[in-house]
Amino acid sequence: MLGSFEDHDGFDGVILGLAGAPYHLEFTRKRGHIAGRAPTEDNLLVFYLPEKHSWQTAVDQMSAAGYESVPSYNPYWDGVGRTYEDPDGYRVVLQNAAWPISLDSHR
Repeated sequence: MLGSFEDHDGFDGVILGLAGAPYHLEFTRKRGHIAGRAPTEDNLLVFYLPEKHSWQTAVDQMSAAGYESVPSYNPYWDGVGRTYEDPDGYRVVLQNAAWPISLDSHR
């Protein structure tokens, strides 16, 4: 966690990422506003975890947090990964593979 904020012009949020990296993920919510469900089951945030032990640790942490994997909308992700869905229908994939991958493997 790189940072967080509360009631910044009515928004709360948390910032996740690697210190010094030129990117981060920012999850925000506006107080009193319901964001709604994900537009499709294929709106994904994918984490590539090529080391089996690291991948299994992440899967175990999801289970410990009360999340069960769901079948992926695109069966490609079920080959060497697990897909999880939050209460709003947004999905996260934990993929036991390295990035970059060959785009031909998506066909």
